Amino acid sequence: MSNNSKKEKSKNDKAWEILFHKYNILDEIHKNGIYKISATVINEEREARLMTKFDHKIQLPLIFQDNHLTIQPDSRGTYIIGKFESYKDISKREAEFTSISEIPFPEYIETLTPTNIYSESASILCAYHAEIISDLVGEEVLFTVSGRMSTGRFSYSINNSQEDIHYEISVENSQCEIDGGFEGANVFAIIEAKIGEIDDILIRQLYYPYRLWTDKTSKPVIPIFMYYSNDIFSFYIYEFKDKFNYNSIELVKQKRYQIGSNDIELDDVTNILAKVKVTPAPTEIPFPQANIFIRIADLLMQIHGVNPVLSKEDIAINYAFNIRQAGYYADAARYLGLLQKDRNKEQGVFYSMTEKGHTIMAKTTRNRNLALVECIIEKEIFNKTLKTYLDEGGELNQHLICEIMTNENIGLSKSTIERRSSTVFGWVKWIMGLTQR
Repeated sequence: MSNNSKKEKSKNDKAWEILFHKYNILDEIHKNGIYKISATVINEEREARLMTKFDHKIQLPLIFQDNHLTIQPDSRGTYIIGKFESYKDISKREAEFTSISEIPFPEYIETLTPTNIYSESASILCAYHAEIISDLVGEEVLFTVSGRMSTGRFSYSINNSQEDIHYEISVENSQCEIDGGFEGANVFAIIEAKIGEIDDILIRQLYYPYRLWTDKTSKPVIPIFMYYSNDIFSFYIYEFKDKFNYNSIELVKQKRYQIGSNDIELDDVTNILAKVKVTPAPTEIPFPQANIFIRIADLLMQIHGVNPVLSKEDIAINYAFNIRQAGYYADAARYLGLLQKDRNKEQGVFYSMTEKGHTIMAKTTRNRNLALVECIIEKEIFNKTLKTYLDEGGELNQHLICEIMTNENIGLSKSTIERRSSTVFGWVKWIMGLTQR
């Protein structure tokens, strides 16, 4: 039995398990290397649009994860399942050491607010009108292309993720989407944008548009991935070394930008620490198990600005979470008093913003981050951990955090404390990271 067999299952997990069993998909892949499936067949269990949208590895159904499978479209109504190397991890560590360029935004623009960006399209427009994209590619560009379009016909090779072999896939009028295409005198840049911090990209979202437009323009096509998180635009400029090889993608350059200045000094944090009133942790909500605090902030921004009510399933589909992580991160926001959980017959369990959450997320970037810092360090364990971090000169280890948590008698076993200590470390690291931009 796989480790995933006992995990909470999403609607996609359950529907794909039925299809795999009904059509002996694993046996067919074992014999032939791939399995071709139509949208019509997928629709027997659940809408194909929802059953095939996996922008990140974490979103793949459990049966795909257990068997190292991914799915690629090869026409408007058909897909191929196989052990494809469909994703590429993005270089997060290097990004931490990439300086952030501060860019002004045109003062006369009133219909686009760069401090309240809730969608990919808004993030692209802000980056364009702030001339970030022109700076990124090294020449003035104009916004010329966006939206869904047909790929036309082409073929490519894709690696097997488990063996040193590859497959040939022929694409005929599949559908692709470009968040933004920007043309200059010498280049054409295509940008895939995401809202929220992520760990990997689906190469196809760059490769299919790249193949389409390399046959439509004489200019070099530059594939760029961008994610917008906590008011920072992070860009990854790639190139495909071999036009016909899906996995020939290589990172060329990384750059980060923010509109205006949102500087937070260490004194800002220590002033909050000195004045904050420590409040009891909620006993009815589990101690947080959500290591990457920026993802909590990203989720809160989306609920505040776009989706006032979200189920765990919604969170998993729309953001880089699986169904289990969706619950963990939503509960972490509840722990801070920023989300509330309710239940009804139609949606089951769902989450919505508290009044405190709306008040905080409506603030300017700097004030919002400082308010989130206060939410964290008004909880005893995080308060003591941050004080220890500062007293120890920026040195903090798991043993010290576990000792603080144990002394607070929070009702967790030793092994659970050891696991949850990574959340405490991650949140304190986020706070200190605000002072080091």
